[in-house]
Amino acid sequence: MILMSCQAILPPANRGVLVVSPSITLRAQVLRNLDHGAGPVQEVSGGADALVKLESGQWQLLFLDRRLPDLDAEELIQIIKVRFPGIEVVMLDSDGDSALPWLIQGGAGPASRSEASMHTEEPQLARTNKSTTETQPLPGMIGASEVMRRLYRLTRLVAPHPTTVLVMGATGTGKELVARAIHQLSPRAAGPWAVVNCAAIPEALLESELFGYARGAFTGAVQAYGGRICSAQGGTLFLDEVGELPLNLQAKLLRFLEQKEVQRLGSAETLRVDVRVVAATNADLQEQVEAGKFRSDLYYRLSAFPLELPPLAERRDDVVPLAEHFLRGVAAASHCVPLPLTAEAGRALRAHTWSGNVRELQQVMERAAILAEGGDIWPAHLNFPSRFRGRPVGEECAQRRAF
Repeated sequence: MILMSCQAILPPANRGVLVVSPSITLRAQVLRNLDHGAGPVQEVSGGADALVKLESGQWQLLFLDRRLPDLDAEELIQIIKVRFPGIEVVMLDSDGDSALPWLIQGGAGPASRSEASMHTEEPQLARTNKSTTETQPLPGMIGASEVMRRLYRLTRLVAPHPTTVLVMGATGTGKELVARAIHQLSPRAAGPWAVVNCAAIPEALLESELFGYARGAFTGAVQAYGGRICSAQGGTLFLDEVGELPLNLQAKLLRFLEQKEVQRLGSAETLRVDVRVVAATNADLQEQVEAGKFRSDLYYRLSAFPLELPPLAERRDDVVPLAEHFLRGVAAASHCVPLPLTAEAGRALRAHTWSGNVRELQQVMERAAILAEGGDIWPAHLNFPSRFRGRPVGEECAQRRAF
């Protein structure tokens, strides 16, 4: 058990303090040692609950137990640095026989031991065993690489909560699959799933498509339309390519996210809605914020819980299992037996750059299944675009079967 004097690192009075630890005793000890002039003080037991609390914006100091029952503390710090950059984090590290706090502010390193005095009275907390179900693949997703296991765990962690999620990744990495998994693993799974592709709908129509319109709001509006947000009532709204949302609609979307209210075009009536939002983008929204193309307040509201999908080039161990999965899908659609993938073809697949990510791999395997004409799949059947071809993968490629 860690005992400490917190006055040396506590910010000025009337600033909120959040204590995060699965140990009731540890939380109580920290609270007892806080300056009585502090602002609002609350405690939670895990990382997910902490993120929900942090959304209120009233917290300036976070005491964080390194051993959480759900989220890795280092991962939580990275999320906080992106989503809540002004928050100071004091991490309690009770490894071994000593206890040392860090003060992390704007990415700074560990604070000196003199910033707080403490001693260890009881043995360190036992590390909580995390359930293996947290790292099981998400519905519709394939891959067991370390980066994907981390993605599965974070997704399963946030799914049960109403927190807004921003899914980031290059085109073809599977952002919509992650968004669907969040919906399917949430308490809203039985509710509607509504999708809006912000890049595919003309700007002149996007506002009415999102928020709806009243009868007579414009020429041709012969009847009222509720809009995609209202159609997702009790469920999840997926905003794909949210980086393409026009600036004039960003303020209205922000109001909806903050107030959970929708006002249709041509109507003075405000409707209350219960909709969870998951957004996705292949753009760097932080760069767009700096360039004045995306509102910073909307960015921070959308990225309450960011999830980043790695490109396929960073998960090469998953390439062959994904290829075999796509071959099974092709076989099922054609009512035939899946074609075998030769070791030579597997090496060629792993050597490819995969600029188009998982989507490119799916297309390559569909074409290969056709070219193989019912036989084994060899490197010669893998039709990579010429500018993306990988290097030769060995002499065995010269022995590939002609077709």
